[in-house]
Amino acid sequence: MAATSSNMLELGTPMPQFGLTDARTGSIVTSDELVGGPATVVTFICNHCPYVKHIREGLAQFGRFCETQGVKLVAINSNDVDNYPADAPPRMAEEAESAGYSFPYLFDETQAVARAFRAACTPEFYIFDGECRLAYRGQFDDSRPGNGKRVTGHDVRAAVEALCRGDRPAFDQTPSVGCSIKWKAQ
Repeated sequence: MAATSSNMLELGTPMPQFGLTDARTGSIVTSDELVGGPATVVTFICNHCPYVKHIREGLAQFGRFCETQGVKLVAINSNDVDNYPADAPPRMAEEAESAGYSFPYLFDETQAVARAFRAACTPEFYIFDGECRLAYRGQFDDSRPGNGKRVTGHDVRAAVEALCRGDRPAFDQTPSVGCSIKWKAQ
């Protein structure tokens, strides 16, 4: 399986504005609704990617951890569902339920939000501080399918814990690696 690395958006970048539909509830979730806590986590995922499947249980646990910290988390799927029907909103709703995701799973039909974040792969994580400035971007942890390392969510958890303490996450951040976002033909 070919791997794509994240683009590593510049730290300090303001959180892009968006309003996307939650595949489970049908309601619109806006970036403005995510403001107010010590941190906001935005992750780009999809249903069919083996890298996302690999961290699935850890991501569900991380979502529950974020809730206990007053941190909002949303997942966004930006894949072209015409060519990847396993990622269509009804299947997203099924996956969110099956995986035990406690956070909204949003569909970026136009792919404009992925472009605004300069997202490149799934999974890819962006963590914003209380002022909606990018404080972390990159990997969930260093576990990958087949590398024998346990899924821990160490990197994202450490970033959230730092922000909750009023500190900055470590500056040395590792790009995420995963499946490329499946872009629509232009």
